[in-house]
Amino acid sequence: MKMPKKPFVLALLAGAATTACTSDAANDYQSDYSRHEPLRVVGYPSRGSLEVVQKTVWRLKDGKAETLADLAVEDGKAADTTARNWIGAFGKAAAGKVTADFYDEGSTRQVVVLYFAATGQKKAIEVRIGGDDTWGVTLDETDPAEAAKAPDWAPATPGGTGSHSSGN
Repeated sequence: MKMPKKPFVLALLAGAATTACTSDAANDYQSDYSRHEPLRVVGYPSRGSLEVVQKTVWRLKDGKAETLADLAVEDGKAADTTARNWIGAFGKAAAGKVTADFYDEGSTRQVVVLYFAATGQKKAIEVRIGGDDTWGVTLDETDPAEAAKAPDWAPATPGGTGSHSSGN
C-alpha cells in the first residue's frame, strides 16, 4: 500500500520547526548550565521556580544587570536598579558555591533563600509566575542597603528550619 507523501512531509516539517524553536532555548540553557557552578538545592522547587533561580544566580555571577533585570516579573526602573544592587552585593559571592533553599510549594510563587558559601552571605528572593504566565523574580529593592540585607528569619544554614510548607 502506497502512503501519501504530502501529509508525511508536512508532519516532518512541523516537527522540524518545533524542534528548531525549542532547540535554541535548550541550547541556551545547556550553554549557561555548562559555564556555571552547579546550584545546590534544598526543599521542593517546581521546574519553573528552579529554572528562574538558577538563571538569577548565573546572572549575578556574570555581572549582567540587564539580563538579570530581564528575569523580573515586572519591567521598569526598579528592576534595573535592583539588578545592579544585587550584583554589587552578591556578584562575587555567586561565583562560588550557592545553595538555594526553597520554601513552601512552588506551583505559582516561592520564597527562596540563597546561601553563598564563599562569603557566608544570605539573600531571600521571591520567584513567581508573572502576567505573561512565565516564571520571574521579584526585583523591587532599589535601596542598596535593603538589597544587600540578609533575611533575619532564615536559618543560619540551608534546610535548618525551613524548606517546607507550614502544612507539612
